[in-house]
Amino acid sequence: MNGEFTTWLSSVADSIAAFWQALLAFGSTMLLPSRLVQIGVVMAMIVLAWLLARLIVPRYEAWMRGLEGRPKWQLRWLIVLRRRLPLIEFVALMWLSVGVFAALYTFPSRRYVLVLVATIATAWLAIRIAAQLVRNRLLRTLVVWSLSIWATLYYLGLLDETSYAMDQVAVTFGQFRLSLLTVVKALALTAALIVVARFLAVTSSQRIRGNADISPSMQELLVKLLRISLYGAAFFIGLKAVGFDLTGLAVLSGAIGVGLGFGLQKVVSNLVSGVIILLDKSVKPGDVISLGDTFGWINTLGARYVSVVTRDGKEYLIPNEDLITGQVVNWSHSNDLVRLDLKFGTSYGDDPHKVRAIAIAAAAGAQRVLSQPAPVCHIIDFGESSVDYLLRFWIRDPSAGLTNIRGAVYLALWDAFKENEISIPFPQREVRVLGDRPVVANPPSAD
Repeated sequence: MNGEFTTWLSSVADSIAAFWQALLAFGSTMLLPSRLVQIGVVMAMIVLAWLLARLIVPRYEAWMRGLEGRPKWQLRWLIVLRRRLPLIEFVALMWLSVGVFAALYTFPSRRYVLVLVATIATAWLAIRIAAQLVRNRLLRTLVVWSLSIWATLYYLGLLDETSYAMDQVAVTFGQFRLSLLTVVKALALTAALIVVARFLAVTSSQRIRGNADISPSMQELLVKLLRISLYGAAFFIGLKAVGFDLTGLAVLSGAIGVGLGFGLQKVVSNLVSGVIILLDKSVKPGDVISLGDTFGWINTLGARYVSVVTRDGKEYLIPNEDLITGQVVNWSHSNDLVRLDLKFGTSYGDDPHKVRAIAIAAAAGAQRVLSQPAPVCHIIDFGESSVDYLLRFWIRDPSAGLTNIRGAVYLALWDAFKENEISIPFPQREVRVLGDRPVVANPPSAD
């Protein structure tokens, strides 16, 4: 065991020494007088680019603030250019210096350093602009740094030495050898595949959600399945492409899955319930539901919960399992027609035929009340102090609220009854104050 470790340590030391020698050899070529002049020009261009940025950036920002009515994607790219403006200026100055040196000197060696720095800076600029297509900030940072390092080593001619040194830093598990180079390749390839998968997922999701022939619940199911498939494929393809054996990973994941199944029963139950909800279309985004004391419309269908927004702006995250096992009132499941009932009473002195006609006309005149089915009014009881009626009417937009339309119809009834001198009785009590009477503490018995 000690011999294997010594051999491994020796190979790592040799690879690092070879890389260091290549780096020193490259550095020694930079000490020639002509190249020192070029390095000085590079430093001068860095300072000049910084000064130009200090001068141009405030004017550029002032010009951006004056833009109105531009699409968001244009403003976003203008901000990207603002952040990369010093690098853009440096690239332009470097290629201008290359042109000047090409006109002054015939030999390419007289401008070798300038061309090298200009090429690397151009590659950095292209990588940073292209990386804006990656929306995730962490993933975008990983892509920028990894590609920038690769481009720098490639143009410096140190890529082979770096790869050899990283490949020597490795550990062995039986017949499987895992090196630092393999890990870096796996991360880079997996990140690239995830970027492609994300782009395909976003594009496909927009098309699926824009298809009116697919129900909203089925759209959500297709989008979730598509994302899981694309990201899973990107992860496993990235591992397989760099030589990882997925057989052992499958066995390990199966064992982990069994353990997680017992420990995360509720989570798994909510995930399965979410799939069932999407398949049976019992609820979908935009539906108005009542669950216990919660009344609102569904905002989103998540993998673990359903987001329900109430009229007062509160957002409830209801577990999917509660929607499967509990009693849910879906006001817009098969259609969006909703019937509302209002109870009221009038005096016995008022003509019930006239009261019914006035109530129907008042309800029909309120906003949001449908003319078909038409409102109806029925006598439901002869109460102690009033004739009791039930007014029924229909609406088609329960998501706009139920309490407000009830209040509007009640207000219309009030105005109509006032106009037609129909009274709404209410309980009245008469209190009589008795005069002073002697109080007998112990009244005589009958005996």
